[in-house]
Amino acid sequence: MKKFLIYTVKIIVITALVAVVLDGLYTAVFMQSRNRGKVETVFNSEAKKYDVVILGSSRANNHFVAQMFEDKGLKAFNYGMSGGHLFEASLMLKLMIERKYVIKNVILEADLNLSGEKKAEGIAALFLPYIHNSETIKKHFENEKDFYELYYIPFYRYIKYDGKIGFREAFFTVIHKKTSMLDNLGYYPLFKTKGANMKNDIVNLNPLPHNKYYEEIKGLCKANNINFIAVMTPMCENVKGMNYFDKVKKAYPEILNYENAVVEDKYFSSCGHMNDTGAKLFTARIINDFFVKK
Repeated sequence: MKKFLIYTVKIIVITALVAVVLDGLYTAVFMQSRNRGKVETVFNSEAKKYDVVILGSSRANNHFVAQMFEDKGLKAFNYGMSGGHLFEASLMLKLMIERKYVIKNVILEADLNLSGEKKAEGIAALFLPYIHNSETIKKHFENEKDFYELYYIPFYRYIKYDGKIGFREAFFTVIHKKTSMLDNLGYYPLFKTKGANMKNDIVNLNPLPHNKYYEEIKGLCKANNINFIAVMTPMCENVKGMNYFDKVKKAYPEILNYENAVVEDKYFSSCGHMNDTGAKLFTARIINDFFVKK
């Protein structure tokens, strides 16, 4: 029995040491990453200056053509993250401020994600390699139910989110394999997809009266003298429950409703995402409304 206990203790100690070593190695790799995704690019960057920063989910990532702002002489980047929620958009802005970014305008896509405050597991995981190296990231995750496991158990976060920050991603980071996420100044164009779903039902969707992460973004902009532009972006014609956008306007009067800025299905890749042509029409409208002197 004594030998068994000693053997068990040795296994536990060796496992813990291996976990600590692997945690350190993976973290060191991600600390050098600058060309694969938006999160690590911001985290590992120095102070930048932008006239326009775009935040939000895929409905930001696919809807705002950053190059069109640049063509007007406005330095811009689309930091929208497909699959992301306001949890991640708020943290992204916090990181930029932590890195001393100077930002004149933030355009936030704020519509469907106002209905919840949960993190998007796969997107939030992209911040976790840096949780021990950024007080901002640590504090943002502190109220999450799995915070203690993620923060205190070595290598746990890399195992839990292996598909996002595991061996494959670490390997591609080591060999400096690029992705398309930073192409087109962060904008990801979509095109007409045959057989795409052009229907949606948001009847049961309701915006929270005070979404914590939306309020954080608005507060951060105010505290840092950033002009805050919150907008609702278009959806296709055949949507049930379009009064959701009226509910958003009632709860958040400052959010501007551009749901009808582009309406025909030919401008959409799927019901919730415009194609490249639609995105260009929409971006032109935003530039004209906010950045062209009248």
